[in-house]
Amino acid sequence: MIGYLKGKVKYLDPGYVLLEVNGVGYEIVCSGAAFSRLSGVRGGEEGEVFTYMKVSEDEITLFGFVDVREKELFLKLTSVQGVGAKMAIAILSSMRPGEVSEAIATADSKRFAAVKGVGKKTAERIILELHGKISADELLGAEGVGGRVSLPPKQEDDDAVSALMGLGFTRQESARAVERAKAGGAGTVEEIIAAALRGM
Repeated sequence: MIGYLKGKVKYLDPGYVLLEVNGVGYEIVCSGAAFSRLSGVRGGEEGEVFTYMKVSEDEITLFGFVDVREKELFLKLTSVQGVGAKMAIAILSSMRPGEVSEAIATADSKRFAAVKGVGKKTAERIILELHGKISADELLGAEGVGGRVSLPPKQEDDDAVSALMGLGFTRQESARAVERAKAGGAGTVEEIIAAALRGM
């Protein structure tokens, strides 16, 4: 299996990137983040991409990711019934890894349904099958969720409770943990969740 490639970007197309590695050109279907990074490679510089090789009866396809975390999230998405590799790439091209993790943890099916090709039922299935598989580290590392911008207090409470429920805690346990976290000075959703998990 080919898990990583580093070489010169020979050609960029909305559908794929052609990466030359030791005289061999690899066509890679990239996530939005990986495509953006490779498109920024100039001159004689080399680009790198983490890859997953999908082998089927009639074709072999390489999918590219900006880092290992994004690749692992891709594999989780493709483990969901009805979500193929191309749909998973479409999701990762429309949402950052942190946004995907948060949408799963907070059961926000509308964010998935907004991706072209992802219907309401598929969006709900993604959340149902993956809500227990998103770790606290993935959720707290959600760099693409808007950083540390504060939300209205009530919205923060609701989002934090939903996120904790997505990690397997009951609503009552989550609500109590959020109250304790806010009493301890936590302000943003990320701070509330982090403090709540420490106090669980």
